[in-house]
Amino acid sequence: MQKDSGKKCEAGLMQDGDAMSPQTQDSKSSTGEEEGGVVPSAPPLPTSPPSPPCQRPKLIFHTQLAHGSPTGRIHGFTNVKELYAKIAEVFNISPSEILFCTLNSHKVDMQKLLGGQIGLEDFIFAHIRGETKEVEVTKTEDALGLTITDNGAGYAFIKRIKEGSTIDRLKNVCVGDHIEAINDQSIVGCRHYEVAKMLKEQPRGEPFTLRLVGPKKAFDMIGQRTRAPKSSEGKMVSGKETLRLRSKGTATVQEVPSEFEEKAIKKVDDLLESYMGIRDPEL
Repeated sequence: MQKDSGKKCEAGLMQDGDAMSPQTQDSKSSTGEEEGGVVPSAPPLPTSPPSPPCQRPKLIFHTQLAHGSPTGRIHGFTNVKELYAKIAEVFNISPSEILFCTLNSHKVDMQKLLGGQIGLEDFIFAHIRGETKEVEVTKTEDALGLTITDNGAGYAFIKRIKEGSTIDRLKNVCVGDHIEAINDQSIVGCRHYEVAKMLKEQPRGEPFTLRLVGPKKAFDMIGQRTRAPKSSEGKMVSGKETLRLRSKGTATVQEVPSEFEEKAIKKVDDLLESYMGIRDPEL
């Protein structure tokens, strides 16, 4: 009876954790614990520092005011409005002073007009507000002979004047003129197709007024008005990649469109100009 009670007592001690067999002690010690404390374990291996995130190189562009200025450097823009703000900051002017930009030429050359893409090596020339003028126009035919585009920041301007048209006979209306108002109604903020629609809706035989703002000219640019050449339109790119500006979202670096894509874009653009009086390679 005493032996049995001893076994029961021993079993009870083991269950309560106050005593254990040598085998149990060994297994417990192997996990780093003892009755009296903790056995220090080997220090952890040093972890390699996390690799820094892959950062895209900063794209820096050179810019000047088209009528003459020092060269500035800009970066960190994702759309046309931000581009204008960066240029304005460099030259200490208001962004609203900028009518449009051309690439690699200070002249009012609509073939080199900045659209939605900039070559990574392109030089940006900003054309700012110059002379304001008002002209009276009387429609003698359905079409005025204007091609309208806009700068993506609220300014519509004349991209082309058809030879022999109503507007062509008004010698003080020039390619590059910003259309600020029609019959004293401001159209700042309107897209080019909205302006084209307003002009098309003007009744024949009734005069209306256009308030125009021409780009500021340097002395070597004052002369005959610029007429858009009849050669095919094309983007001026110097590198194999371009920075594509978007009205919403971030700018992206893309491959230059192929020759086939350029021809297709021009064909669609020609149709838009024929039927709607607008020209927009980004549509």
